[in-house]
Formats: sequence, C-alpha cells, structure tokens
Amino acid sequence: MFTQIPPDHEDDPTGQPQVENYMSMLNLFDVIISEAPAWHYDPENPTANTLVGFPINAVLDWPMGTDAEYAMFINHAVNAQFKKMFDVWSSYLASYASTEVLSDRDNWWFGPSATEQLPDFASTFVCDPDDPSGHYRFTSWDHFFTRLFQTGQREIAPELVDNDAIAHRACESTVYRVAYDVQPRDQFWVKGQPYSVVHMLNNDPYVPAFVGGAIFQAFLSATKYHRWHRPVTGVIVKTVQVPGTYYAESPTESFEDDKGADPSRSSPPWLPGALSSFARKTLVSTCQMTVKEGDTVVKGQEIGMFHFGGSTHCLLFRPETNIQIDDQYIPKSDTGSPEVHVKAAIAWDGDKPYK
Repeated sequence: MFTQIPPDHEDDPTGQPQVENYMSMLNLFDVIISEAPAWHYDPENPTANTLVGFPINAVLDWPMGTDAEYAMFINHAVNAQFKKMFDVWSSYLASYASTEVLSDRDNWWFGPSATEQLPDFASTFVCDPDDPSGHYRFTSWDHFFTRLFQTGQREIAPELVDNDAIAHRACESTVYRVAYDVQPRDQFWVKGQPYSVVHMLNNDPYVPAFVGGAIFQAFLSATKYHRWHRPVTGVIVKTVQVPGTYYAESPTESFEDDKGADPSRSSPPWLPGALSSFARKTLVSTCQMTVKEGDTVVKGQEIGMFHFGGSTHCLLFRPETNIQIDDQYIPKSDTGSPEVHVKAAIAWDGDKPYK
C-alpha cells in the first residue's frame, strides 16, 4: 500500500514525511499508543487540522487511498491485531498519565492556540481552570474527550420540549449528507448512489421499516462534544453494537477518483444503526450506550457516548414520517457543510405543524 501512493505525496496530510514501509509504520504506532494526542493547529493547512487528535490517521491517510490498503483492512486477522493495539492505547487514554497533554503549554489542549480555536471552553464545559494541576480537573484524556456541557448549555427551547413533530440533533457535529428515498440495496460503493439500508442496519429485521425513508448523516472531530442525545421522545425498542473495520476506506475515495484521496472523508456510514446510528469513523472510537431496550427516553436525554476517536452518526427516518430536513442544515456547494449544535431542531414531520 505504501508503494501505491502517488510519488507527489511525499508528505502526509500534516506536512510530515510520509511513512514508506510497514516497519516504520509499526515503530510509529509503538510511539503513538504510549502517548495521548497532542494539540495541533496550522492556519495554512486546513487538512492537517482535521486530523488533530488522530495521529494514526495521519500515518495511514494516504495509504487509505490505495487498493492494497482496502484489501488489507477488510481482513479480519488484520483488524483483530489492530483491536489489540487499540485496547492498549485505550487503557492509557483512560489513565491519569494521559493528562500530560491537558495543560497550557503551546502544543497542549489548554495552550494559547487551542484556547483560540476552542473559545469559552471553561464557561461551556464542566471543568475547573483553577485546578492547581493545570488539568482543569480532568482525570484522563478520555475524561476530557467525553466532557459534559455546563448546565444551561445546548438546551432544547422550552416551546419545543413537548412538540412531538420535531426531531433534534443527536450529536454536536458537521453535516455530511442528507438523503431521501433510501433503498434496501444499492451499488453502495458507487459515488452519488443513495444509502443502502441493508448495509447500515446490518441486515436487521427492521430494515423494511426504513426503506424509502430519509437519512441525516454528520461527523464529529476530536474537538467536539462526544455524547449522544435522543432526537425524539419514545421507547428504546432495540440496541445493537456491530463490530466494524478499522481504516477500510471506500474505494470511491481512492487515488483513482478524480479528486484524489480526501483525508476529511474517511469511511462511509455503513456500520451499525436503527433510527439513531452511532459509528466509529476510522480511529479507536468505542461506542458506549447508556440506555437499554425498554427504557423510556425523552428528546434531549443522553443515551450514550463515543470514546477516544473520530466518529460519525446518522438519523434514519421511516417514510411515513414525511420528514422535512431544515434547509439550513443541508450541505450546499457554495456554503459547505454546516456545523450544528447538539439538540438543535433539525427536522419535522411534514404532516404536522412545525410550531
């Protein structure tokens, strides 16, 4: 996969020399999993900024655009070894030692550059900037990653709380795509084709209920809030966790594509889900549910969280809902993909009054 990288890609997306062989890759991995991700921001390299918090992605980003990489990362034996490596890293990121990067040094997460890019952090999130340790009372990198909002932040407007015609944002994220009339099976890997419900729901018996419906997909960076919230009020009918694959990028995002490999669009959303679908994107993210089947939940209620890495989520609506996605949350060629706060009202049942 390293030899298939085009010769003009001498540096990885962060500007560092591209790894050229698997032994160098393994040596870098050995270093990476013994550390927590450092802060990085380069105003002249927006691509590099999308990889902050994802050092392994930086190593594999160009290889992910090759045919050899795709063949390797759909191999179950390879994925089993990556899981072992990520289990080690996850343990470190949940330990107090990982708070080393949570300080006000230049390349750490509370330093001048990070503070500029994450304004009002102390007033937005539950933390303590006066903590003598300098870690803002976070006890690990994962504690920081799954931080809570302060009371009063991202609340549903009072007039919408009891309106069952409104669906709300499940995650704080950037809109990737909105699709209507999704089909049970499609040529999923062909760019521009609708989503395949069978793939998204892992052949679940609920697939027919969502065929012809709509999908709202978005992705989260490492700097985002990583907890999930219920988009509508109801009862949890089913929860499923489906093992995925690490770093298996869609062939439509390869170097054969006329745009080349796109480091900000890693893997397609064909992993687990039903109505609310939460999936790790490419890194080490673990999906943790905090509700169970049979629980009654109200919209805005926390129902789970991502740990450790970049993530994607989808809301899947049945066709009889006649869902209408608010136009301001649909990606457009001239304005790009909008950022949307968690719990924001994003859609409504077209057969019911909006307010």
